[in-house]
Amino acid sequence: MNVEKTEAEWRRDLSSEQYHVLRDKGTERPFTGVFWNSHEDGAYTCAGCGALLFTSSEKFDSGCGWPSFWDSADKANIITEEDRSHGMLRVEVMCAGCGGHLGHVFPDGPKPTGQRYCINSASLSFRKPDGSEG
Repeated sequence: MNVEKTEAEWRRDLSSEQYHVLRDKGTERPFTGVFWNSHEDGAYTCAGCGALLFTSSEKFDSGCGWPSFWDSADKANIITEEDRSHGMLRVEVMCAGCGGHLGHVFPDGPKPTGQRYCINSASLSFRKPDGSEG
């Protein structure tokens, strides 16, 4: 991890929903996040540290209620680990820059990767092609 903050700094810098998802490994309700049905061109960055995570060209409609991507924009910015919480076996996706929880990746996505990165909107920020925040 490159970004290290105290819990007080994270609470100051993130909204309560962002904190719940990124720091407490929470999950937003499906079909409620700002990006689940977004079709705008641009880049998705970590809401915690700004690292580039995904782009709109990798996004697809999986019907699951969360933003879904078939690949990451920069593999160096994503880390994964086994997650056995809630009585399930899943693969957790985290930001390599700040360690924030992003969501999970499943092996049921489209070609060419067959992956579905199921990501919480609260863990993401959006940057339009002109560099402005969206």
